[in-house]
Amino acid sequence: MNSLRNSVRLVGHLGNNPEVKEIASGKKVVKISLATNESFKKNGDQVTETQWHNLVAWGKTADIAEKYLQKGQEVCIEGRLNNRSWEDADGNMRYATEVVINELLMVGKKAS
Repeated sequence: MNSLRNSVRLVGHLGNNPEVKEIASGKKVVKISLATNESFKKNGDQVTETQWHNLVAWGKTADIAEKYLQKGQEVCIEGRLNNRSWEDADGNMRYATEVVINELLMVGKKAS
């Protein structure tokens, strides 16, 4: 059961091309947004609800994301939730929840 702790699996389409940054230590980090859709009936009408997720990849996973991923592509990811906070330039506290990718699978056709 330990493998179920803080585990996230998502299948969706990329909302942007990978944003690549190199931090001071020389490590590469890639940020991507992922859209997942859920369809259901509400008052007899078919409704599709889209959720957006912020993804982060490090190391070799970041290298793969940078080289092969692009906006619109369908992917399956497995990772863990990470919450972080910081103070912006105006002194306001900012918060973000991200999925740190452990595994990445390209499942759909390459976006054109």
